[in-house]
Amino acid sequence: MLIRALIVLLVVLNLGVAAWWLTRSDPPPPSAPEIPAGVAILELVDTPQASPARVAAVPTAAVPPAAQATPGATASAASTPAGAPASACFRVGPFADRAAAEQSRGAFAPANGRAALRETPGTNASGYRVSLPPSATREEALAIAQRIGAAGFDDFLVINQGEETNGIALGRYRSREGAQRRQSQLVAAGFPARIHAIGEEGPSRWWLDVAAPAGTRAATLRASVAVPVEPQDCPAALR
Repeated sequence: MLIRALIVLLVVLNLGVAAWWLTRSDPPPPSAPEIPAGVAILELVDTPQASPARVAAVPTAAVPPAAQATPGATASAASTPAGAPASACFRVGPFADRAAAEQSRGAFAPANGRAALRETPGTNASGYRVSLPPSATREEALAIAQRIGAAGFDDFLVINQGEETNGIALGRYRSREGAQRRQSQLVAAGFPARIHAIGEEGPSRWWLDVAAPAGTRAATLRASVAVPVEPQDCPAALR
């Protein structure tokens, strides 16, 4: 009997809860937080979107032809300064010596352009030797040799035959620079050493590199000098 009463009570409670849930009202919306005094309120304004007709009606700015140039053409124009004069370059020479080249150099400036002097070294000898000139007697040559040894020099020899008999050989060198160093040391010590080239040694030759105004011909420049004039690529000294 007691169990039946409990079951009836549970059914009644469930029905009551279900009825309350179905008949309850919606909760009120949360209230907005209070804004402090002096603070502006942000309001959203609807922005009307442009219609397709209005978008199509907007005119397109014309692009100038210069702006439509290809990137390669733009880079080329930037690398070539506006108004930079082009030049025609020539090789003038060879001249016998520097003085002749310097004299002819003035013939090309300022009317015919710029000219730069250039030297081409001559052919080198097979070697160089340093010596002292022959003495009057062998005894005098031996006395000089003793003084050379006492001064701290080595590699010397009294010459016994030939055109330089009683002279003193002071060394043989492959380059002129080495022979000149040896000569300088001996001269500083009071010995009049001299240098002889072994084999033929050709002299240096001198040239003019000329940058003339564009369109200049070699024949025009030949009228100013008595040496050959040949076209060439412009060297770095004239760029």
